[in-house]
Amino acid sequence: MEQNKMIYLLKDRFQIEAGRQDRSGVYALTQRKLAYNSNRIEGSTLTEKQTASIFETGTIRADGSVFRTKDVEEMTGHFTMFNYMLSTCEERLNQELIKAYHYRLKAGVFEDIANGYPIGEYKNRRNMVSDITTSSPENVAEDMELLLESYHEKEPHDLEDLAEFHAKFEKIHPFQDGNGRTGRLILFKECLRSNIMPFIIGDDRKAEYYECLNNAQQKGDYAPIIRFFEEEQEKYAEMVKDFICPVE
Repeated sequence: MEQNKMIYLLKDRFQIEAGRQDRSGVYALTQRKLAYNSNRIEGSTLTEKQTASIFETGTIRADGSVFRTKDVEEMTGHFTMFNYMLSTCEERLNQELIKAYHYRLKAGVFEDIANGYPIGEYKNRRNMVSDITTSSPENVAEDMELLLESYHEKEPHDLEDLAEFHAKFEKIHPFQDGNGRTGRLILFKECLRSNIMPFIIGDDRKAEYYECLNNAQQKGDYAPIIRFFEEEQEKYAEMVKDFICPVE
């Protein structure tokens, strides 16, 4: 089936299954896979099986393992953020919507609250990521507004536009923590809004993802990250096709 037709079927299934809180279809599959991989990229210790258990039952079986409370809180926050994204996926991206996604990711994370991290608001202290110089707190709102203005001038968007936005968003690093997960959720949302096949960046490709991101941010070379996203699109399309395409 052509990807154009698949994306419309996918969007329909998301709305139907999310409304029913269906735990057996493409909505549940995507919730678990996206939350597991995106959190794992950021250092979560939870397994795919544990992620599925949290999503399906709200519990983790006690088998002698030790869990970080923050990992569980961020996993449930990611599920909540994804649900809110589905309810707003056709809205034009703006600063308040981005903050709302971050709030749903982080509102229940005790460690972040105890550390005084702004939740659903931009950072109040400088942060760093690898060798990238991020925006200073006093410049974040203006930098984000300029990024969004530039992005919206390119509508309708293609995958290259999304890759450029993602690289620049992560370079600004507007939040104290949770930038990667918020940024990858925005990628998924904007794919849906633009009728582009969405994708999940696998934790098994973390090093390659960061290298492509760094090339875009430091050298302005977007070709590697666009190819990377295209490969992940193909994987996601293959994973979900039997969940959304009725048997003829």
